[in-house]
Order: sequence, then C-alpha cells, then structure tokens
Amino acid sequence: MKSQFYPTRVKCSVWRNPEEFDEKSGTPLGIQTGGKMANPVPSACCMVLAAVVMVYAQRHSELDMQVQYERLGADVTMQCGAMDWDAAVTWSANGTDMDESHLNGSRLVLRNVDLTRTGQYACYEGSSWHLKYQTYLKVGTSPKEPVLMCRSNNYPKGFYCSWHLPSPTYIPNTFNITVMHGPRELVCEKDAFPKNRCHIRYLQLFSTVKYKVTLTVTNALGRNATTITFDEFAIVKPDPPENVVAKPVSNNPRRLEVRWQNPSSWPDPESFPLKFFLRYRPLILDQWQHVELSDGTSHTITDAYAGKEYIIQVAAKDNDIGTWSDWSVAVHATPWTEEPKHLTTEAPVAETTTTSSSSFVPPPTTKICDQEAVVGSGAVTMSWAAGLVLAAAGVLFIY
Repeated sequence: MKSQFYPTRVKCSVWRNPEEFDEKSGTPLGIQTGGKMANPVPSACCMVLAAVVMVYAQRHSELDMQVQYERLGADVTMQCGAMDWDAAVTWSANGTDMDESHLNGSRLVLRNVDLTRTGQYACYEGSSWHLKYQTYLKVGTSPKEPVLMCRSNNYPKGFYCSWHLPSPTYIPNTFNITVMHGPRELVCEKDAFPKNRCHIRYLQLFSTVKYKVTLTVTNALGRNATTITFDEFAIVKPDPPENVVAKPVSNNPRRLEVRWQNPSSWPDPESFPLKFFLRYRPLILDQWQHVELSDGTSHTITDAYAGKEYIIQVAAKDNDIGTWSDWSVAVHATPWTEEPKHLTTEAPVAETTTTSSSSFVPPPTTKICDQEAVVGSGAVTMSWAAGLVLAAAGVLFIY
C-alpha cells in the first residue's frame, strides 16, 4: 500500500556534472541569465515534490493519534473522519490494507473483537491517499472486584496493604486506596516496586478502633471497588524464619539439630518475642511431625529414622497476637550413620623356621607325653598279647 504519511514517490533528477554548475554561485548554469539553459523539468519536479511533502506533513500533524477502548467481544464501528458514508476510502490495520468485507460504506466494522484486533487503524481518502482518520484500538474488559489484603510483618511499626485483580483487563488501570482509622484518614505511602502496595504507620498502638481500607480500580471501560475492616492485632503476621539449617548429630543415628534466625523484618524481638512451629518428615512419608517452641531458635529432633533423608520447615508467630507466618524455605538433612568397616582378605603367611648348618636335625632323646596317652598305649600292647595266647591254644587243640 502507499505510505501513510507520504504520496507515491516521484523520480527527481539532480545536476551532478560539475561542468553544469557555477562554482561562485553554486547554481545550475541553465538557471543563470545568459548561461546555457538546462532542462527545467527536473527542477520543477523537485519543487513540486517538496511542496507535496510539506502539505502531507501539515495534514499529518493535524491528525492526532486517538486511543479507542472497546470491550472484548463487542462489535466496533469506526468512521472515516468527516467523510460521507458512500465515499471511496481505504482502511488499514497496522500498515496492512483491510479487506472490503469489513466495510460498511466508508465505515470500518469489526465483529466480536478479540485481543488480536488491538492495533493502529487508519483511513485514507480514495485514490489520493489523503489520511482522514487514525486511531489506536485497545481491546479489553472492565475490572472485576479487586483482591485487597493488609498485613503487619514489622509490628509495632505499621502495616502494609497490597492488591491485585482476579483477572487481567488488558488495558491500563488506575488504583486509589483510602485508609481510615475512625474518623481520621491515614497516609498510605506507595512503594516504587511493587507498584500494587503501600505502607501505613501506626499512629496509636493497642487501639480498639477498627481500621477501614477501601480500594477503587478504574479503567476506560468501567470501575469496581472493595472494602475491608480489621483490628490492629488481627493482621499481625511475621515473615518466615530465616537461615534455617539442619545438621546430623555425631554418633546419634536418630537425631538432627535444627537452627534458624528471627525474620529480619521483625524489628524488636526482645519486646515482642516470637514463638516457633517446626515440622519435619522423612521423604518416604507424607505425614508431618510437629513441635511448638515457646522460645529459642534451635531444636534437636530425637525420633528421626536412621539413615533416612528429612525435609524440615519452621514458622513464626508473635507470642500473644496475630497469626502464624508462612513456612520457611525447606531444608534437607540425613541423620548420622556409622561408616561401614571395610573387610579385607589377606593371604596366609608362610611359616618360616630357623635351621642350623646341618641339613638333618635329630629328634629329641626324650619325649614328654601325657598319662592318658601312655595308658592307652599299654592297653593296646595287652590286647595284642592276649590274642597271641588264644591263637597258640587253638593250634594245640587241633592237634
């Protein structure tokens, strides 16, 4: 398609031969009086083109870019400026010509728009391509009731409120928050980041007067609001404990030592002490075991399964008011296990004897034997003698 801001380009010639220029005046020789006349067409062409560019620039500057907001799923009709209904026009979306099926006379009609229809639309007059209208279409929704939450994680300094929408609107939204303590309006200092949060300082501690916070959200397609009321003590909720560490206890296969620190956002743990809630379980099971601790920032688990990896978390709460914090970042630890003893097989060592220079060692002349051995030897001798006597008697009997 044609350019949005400029007409169709026209080829324009320029003198580039130095012989056709006067070095003193810097003008083409054909334009000087008495000089050689050059072709006047290129010069006129450039002058016309410059004039056309100036006209288009002026027309474009007069057509400010408008922003048009439409609801998701709506039918949208755009009119081409002050053009008549039956005027010949061309519409473009993000630089691409629109099909004529979207036209109703000179008007552009978009049915059941979705997010893909968001973009820049322009209308041009007939074949002259004069820009008659341009707008930026943004498709979105009106805001639903916002979600508002207030919490004190640094009691007794103050509290903060944060908010968000339950679903996106796809167009810009403006939030306005009002905090009342009885008849008095409190200042809510907004954070640079995140943008959907502000802080309020307590002006009076231990007050029985309720706080009332109202949040209003507005965009080009509608508005919505929500209000909450609460007591000072009800919103106290510390941040989770920090730097949780779990280690095995040497020579104790069923113990784990757990240590942690108070949340750094809790300003005065001496005046407003915290209590803690510890939970732990082996990875092989789904059921947690719990221990509530009234003071201290350490605990020794004494009933762990030997050799099983555990997951451990800690939560914190003011001793007297408020609710429990979220769980800390989970840590893992395994109880101490005895290192296995490595069994080694050694080759039998050959016995070595000390020998004299003679190759033969005579047995000892005397041998000490126990009494039972001697008695047994005698019994054997007697049995042999009795056998010989019986044999002799048998021979005599035969003869």
